[in-house]
Amino acid sequence: MTAPLAGLRWGLGPGWLLRLKRCRRSAPWDLGIRSSSSGKELLGLFSLNNDILLQSCRNYQAVLCTELTKPLIIRNLPSPSLQPHEVRVGVRYCGVNFADILACKGLYQKKHCLPFTPGMEFSGMVMETGANVSTVQEGDRVIGVTGTSAMAGECVADQKMLWPIPEGVSYEEAAALPVSYGTAILALDHRAHTQPGETVLVTAAAGATGLAAIDVAANVLKAKVIAAAGSDYKCNLALQKGAAHSVNYTQGSLKEGVKKLTDNRGVNVVLDAVGGDIFKEALHSLAWEGRIVVVGFAGGAIPSVPANLLLLKNVSALGVFWGRYREEDFPVFSSSLSSALWYCQERRIQPHVGAVFKLEEVNEAFSRVTQRKSTGKVVISMQ
Repeated sequence: MTAPLAGLRWGLGPGWLLRLKRCRRSAPWDLGIRSSSSGKELLGLFSLNNDILLQSCRNYQAVLCTELTKPLIIRNLPSPSLQPHEVRVGVRYCGVNFADILACKGLYQKKHCLPFTPGMEFSGMVMETGANVSTVQEGDRVIGVTGTSAMAGECVADQKMLWPIPEGVSYEEAAALPVSYGTAILALDHRAHTQPGETVLVTAAAGATGLAAIDVAANVLKAKVIAAAGSDYKCNLALQKGAAHSVNYTQGSLKEGVKKLTDNRGVNVVLDAVGGDIFKEALHSLAWEGRIVVVGFAGGAIPSVPANLLLLKNVSALGVFWGRYREEDFPVFSSSLSSALWYCQERRIQPHVGAVFKLEEVNEAFSRVTQRKSTGKVVISMQ
């Protein structure tokens, strides 16, 4: 006799079934049920009631955006049931991205229905797998990518959106890889086709994507990197991470600084995450047949591209929206993550985690990013 049918037989009523559906699928021992030759003892029906079943639901802590532009809150949520292709992961670390902040302000490209849990990348351990899952098993260490819901103690993801963490790579390092390094690899290798010996200019060089781009360009693609940032401290950090030269664009013209460093030749590739006037100066800094790749607008202003400049120097203006590859070209998307993990295991790249916050400090973590006080990746720890 199955538990639901037995519940009806013993007069638990339709409310029991409704509440049970709201809980995650549990093994009998999760529901306080014990094996026995007696049906009544099996179900523990002398004490079993709706309240006990409700208490048996698994809960986890999660960040919630309940109102746009307002502070985030922490709440306990019931664990959802798994679909056959889904995996439940116990989250160890979650990366904080500018896109998360935009989403919580209602300014991101993809709008989310309120309330929602932000967070699009995480590292953790597999807790449970759906019936049709074949790529991972319980106990595996993984990184995952999801549009939302990663800033929580648990995250349910499609099995194809999980990648195994190689031996020797920590949970903290792994959480810093997906968005930043995935973007850097796609922008520099797949889109700009950066070649060894070319010169790459990286703006917002001390940010998460900026430092990842420096790491990839200098240590994987063997290019010469010029880092552009808004303070001497950030410039020095970029130099420590592999840049050959730096330009503090708050103390002078970026265009003139690049001219001096390249003997007026310009750079072959630009990775720009700032936009506005910095983008325009970077565009003017391109050499013949140079490529500028737009990955974001941290400065807030979306620039226009003067087409005559593209013509005069035969340069290319490209864009990278890393998340879009998930729907449009998944093999390329997946390859960027697999490559990042492999480079990290081989120690060809070393992610820079600039700050670690606890889950209840999520608003402070967001403020650190929005106020541009962060360097490298900001992550949230569930420990």
